[in-house]
Amino acid sequence: MSKDLDEALVRKLAGLLEETGLGEIEYATGDLRIRIAKPTINATYAAPAPAAAPAAVAAAAPAAAVEESGEVVPSPMVGTAYVAPEPGAAAFAPVGSNVRKGQTIMIVEAMKTMNPIPAPRDGKIKAVHVENGQPVEFGQPLLVLE
Repeated sequence: MSKDLDEALVRKLAGLLEETGLGEIEYATGDLRIRIAKPTINATYAAPAPAAAPAAVAAAAPAAAVEESGEVVPSPMVGTAYVAPEPGAAAFAPVGSNVRKGQTIMIVEAMKTMNPIPAPRDGKIKAVHVENGQPVEFGQPLLVLE
């Protein structure tokens, strides 16, 4: 830890994270930015999850990672993923469907706001890593586009 970083503040934020049950918390003041996140385990994601430090300086949102034969589209936020516009409706982008850049492929609800997740490019849905109504973490893989 940097000598400018208040260890007590980091511990307090980590305690608040645990106390509230949130998946992550971010604090910023001036040039100081602190992001604390709980490690996530996703049984439907084949690659091992990166080790998460209890306190890390926030970085810009990661670009979509590239898999062997496709592009992983990550969740841009913590929330609840919905693969269809409403219960019982057809999925936005089922496996095997072709999508166009900008087309809504999923929705992530965060703080009662429905956030459409657009396709980053034209392609075909190779895999969907979340189920309808599943909680997701920031950066968690949502689907794979080939």
